[in-house]
Amino acid sequence: MSSDRISRRVHTVPPSGIRRFFDIAATMPDVISLGVGEPDFMTPADIRAAGQRSLDLSTAYTSNSGLIELREALSDHLYGLYGIRYDPETELLITVGVSEAMINAGLAVLDPGDEVLVPEPCFVAYTASIIFADAKPVFIPTNASDGFQVSAEALEAAITPRTKAILIGFPNNPTGAVVSRERLLEVAKVAERHNLLVISDEIYDRLIYGVEHVCFPTLPGMRDRTILLGGFSKAYAMTGWRLGWLAAPEDITTAVRKVHQYAIMSAPTMSQHAGLHALRHGDQSVRAMVAEYDHRRKVIVAGLNSIGLPTFEPQGAFYAFPSVAHLGMSSDQFCDRLLQEEQVAVIPGDAFGPSGAGHVRACYATSMDKIEEALERIERFVHRVS
Repeated sequence: MSSDRISRRVHTVPPSGIRRFFDIAATMPDVISLGVGEPDFMTPADIRAAGQRSLDLSTAYTSNSGLIELREALSDHLYGLYGIRYDPETELLITVGVSEAMINAGLAVLDPGDEVLVPEPCFVAYTASIIFADAKPVFIPTNASDGFQVSAEALEAAITPRTKAILIGFPNNPTGAVVSRERLLEVAKVAERHNLLVISDEIYDRLIYGVEHVCFPTLPGMRDRTILLGGFSKAYAMTGWRLGWLAAPEDITTAVRKVHQYAIMSAPTMSQHAGLHALRHGDQSVRAMVAEYDHRRKVIVAGLNSIGLPTFEPQGAFYAFPSVAHLGMSSDQFCDRLLQEEQVAVIPGDAFGPSGAGHVRACYATSMDKIEEALERIERFVHRVS
């Protein structure tokens, strides 16, 4: 068959570097996966029960925007956490995960040829969501020596007349970095000076360890130019429920809803009922899971450093991002050999952007006994190849 019947934009988007190693690992016995960023916890029982009960109440569509009760609870939730209020009727949209919200936001605000500044390393879907809108991602490098903090100077240097937006994701996947308030204020000034939109993916906002998470639209002047993205997958261990949300000024939310209503109609009804219960009653479960992640974080970071893999201390999400550059092989070679020789799956850092080269991502959202066994296997491998 001729390849010309496939669109240019699909050809342009690379396959996910995450899924490639996950698919290989799935065919192998005795693999310990530190690959896919998914909580190993089950969704808390009371949240599951709320979703199950909803099946006896309604299996019909909800409003395109989502259950009004869920949007009202989300509005209260954001106000309680960050002191920012969004109108449940006009400024909030319930989506099928954050990925849908991100792609639809790009389709709603980007025109062909627009440029979007993307600090990287970053989640693999950022590039795809921009390309699917026929826009151009412009990568802004960050590095471990600066704590993977985005700088205003780097953003300024990349701005052209085609620049339309900045897309940021903090706490960061894959590095676990949390950007300081001071740096985010600098980003805000750049956005204001050049009249840019900011798309802020804050899916990991509850997974924070001993530092402050700054919700970007709470910064001075940023509410009216920010598209805030969030969801239930990470904090509430609800990945399979596919439930996210978007908060933005009314004109942007209306535009995104137009894309959403044709592509999706509405997020799954039972998932929305489960999400409503999570917002109202899930804080204790979130705190318990975060405490366990924090314990694992300390163990894996200390373990990787002691093995001889220099590892930046992550302050959010559930990823460690050790350097393997000194071992004389690429990130891809390291991951491939580690998987084949020791049955431990990690992800090449350059799957998340050029700045990730020489690093690998290890997800610690898995049990402590698996983390400890994985560290023993990694140590064997590193000693063998050093």
